[in-house]
Amino acid sequence: MKAPASLKNKVAIVGVGESDIGRVPHMTGLGLNAQAAKRALDDAGLKVSDIDGLLTAYSFTEPYFMLASVMCEYLGIKPHYNASMVVGGASPAVMLKHAAEAIAAGQAETILVVAGENRASGQSRDAAMAALVAVGHPYYEQPYGTSIPGFYAMIAQRHMHEYGTTREQMAMMAVQTRDHALLHPNAHMKKPITVQDVLNAKPIADPLGMLDCCLISDAGGAFIVTSAERARDLKSKPIYLQGIGEYHTHEHLMCAPSLTEFGATESGRIAFEMAGLGPKDMDFAELYDCFSIVPMIELEEFGFCGRGESGAFVAEGHTRIGGSLPINTHGGMLSHAHAGAAGGLFGIVEAVRQLRGGQGARQVEGAEVALVHNEGAILSSHCTLILANDKG
Repeated sequence: MKAPASLKNKVAIVGVGESDIGRVPHMTGLGLNAQAAKRALDDAGLKVSDIDGLLTAYSFTEPYFMLASVMCEYLGIKPHYNASMVVGGASPAVMLKHAAEAIAAGQAETILVVAGENRASGQSRDAAMAALVAVGHPYYEQPYGTSIPGFYAMIAQRHMHEYGTTREQMAMMAVQTRDHALLHPNAHMKKPITVQDVLNAKPIADPLGMLDCCLISDAGGAFIVTSAERARDLKSKPIYLQGIGEYHTHEHLMCAPSLTEFGATESGRIAFEMAGLGPKDMDFAELYDCFSIVPMIELEEFGFCGRGESGAFVAEGHTRIGGSLPINTHGGMLSHAHAGAAGGLFGIVEAVRQLRGGQGARQVEGAEVALVHNEGAILSSHCTLILANDKG
C-alpha cells in the first residue's frame, strides 16, 4: 500500500469540552452537544464565528438525516466544511483525520468535532435493547439471535480458549477503569467495585457480565482542530497530531479474518510510522473499551505486550495510573461515559488534558506522548492516533 501523506505536526487540538454526564433528563442530545461545544470553544478562547468547519457523527435518539446541518443550525454556525460521518465507535478518530486533511488542504481553518446523545434518558429500555440486537448479517447472523454483547462474548471466549485469558483478568480491567473514573469529577460512575463484584454481576452474554459492558449515558463531547500555525496564538496549550492511521477489515463478524487479531495492528502501524515513534515511546493510552476484553486485545494489537499476554499485563498493574502504561485514565466507556460516538471522543478529550498536565490525582507523571484508539462495529473499523504536547 502507498504510504499516506504525512499529517505530522500540521494540525493541533486547541480546545476540548464535555457536557454534563450521567442521566441528564432536562437536556436533549443537541443540547448536550451544544454544551460540550461551548466548553471546547471557551477552552480554546474562540467564538462560534471563528468556526468554519463542523464534523459530527450520528444519533439514535435524534436521528436526523442531515445531522451535521442540524447541528450547525442549532449552534449558529455557517461553515464552508460540514459533514456527518458514521463509522460506529471509530467515528471521532476518523473525524479528526478528516479534519486534519481538510485543514492541510486549505478547505477549512478551524473545525469543531462534536458527538453525543441522550441515550440514558432519551430512549426507552426496549429501544436500547432493539439497538443492541439490530446488528449482524440479515441472513447468516440475525436469524440466530445475535446481539452486540453476544458478538463480543464470542471474541472473549475465543481469546480465553487460545491464550488462557481468565475471567478474573477481564474483571481486573473493569476494576482498574472504575478506579480511574473515581478520580474524574465528571464521570458517570462514582461507586468503587471489586473483582468479585464484576464476577458476581448480572450475566449478559457468557463470559461477560453487566460490569464488563460499557455504560449507557447522556453525554456529549467536543474538540477543536486548527493549523499548527494558528494554534500558537490561542488560549490553551496546543496538542499536536503526530500520526494517524485508519484500517477496515469487515462489517459482519462472520467475515472477520480472526476472532483474536483485528485491524488495529495495521491502523497502529500507520500511525507509528507517520509519527516516527513506537509502542515504547507512549506514556499512556486511551483505548476503546466497549467491553472489558476489547482494550486487552488492543494492548496486544499495538505491541504493548505479546499475543495472549494482555491478561497478565493487566493483572500485574501495568495499566493502572502509576503503572508502565496507564490506560483509560478517565475511566473509559466502562465507567466514565458512553453515549454513541461520544464514547471514543472522550478518549481524545482525556488525552489532550493529560498531555497538558494538571489533572490532579489521575495525572500521568511526565506525560508527553499518547496513543488513542477508536474502533467501530464488532472490531471492524479502526483509527489510531498519536498526540504529543510538543512537535518533537
